Amino acid sequence: MIDKELLQILACPQTHQSLALADAAVLARVNAAIEAGRQNNVGGKPVSEKLAEGLVREDRKVVYPVRDGIPVLLVDEGLALP
Repeated sequence: MIDKELLQILACPQTHQSLALADAAVLARVNAAIEAGRQNNVGGKPVSEKLAEGLVREDRKVVYPVRDGIPVLLVDEGLALP
């Protein structure tokens, strides 16, 4: 789980929009696309590892993975929401 104070200062590395914890519905959509082999990251690489946690951008177009409690805020690692 991401610390609430940390979450308040995190922003999308590309657009600088605020980020929020992805809810169960967002994670389900992304994980269904991953399972079906239809999910690539913004960098174009196929994603095979399901997300247990993620940070969704304010416009709800991109989610960034959180791996082992660490947000991966690299533009190419973002996942366009299906």
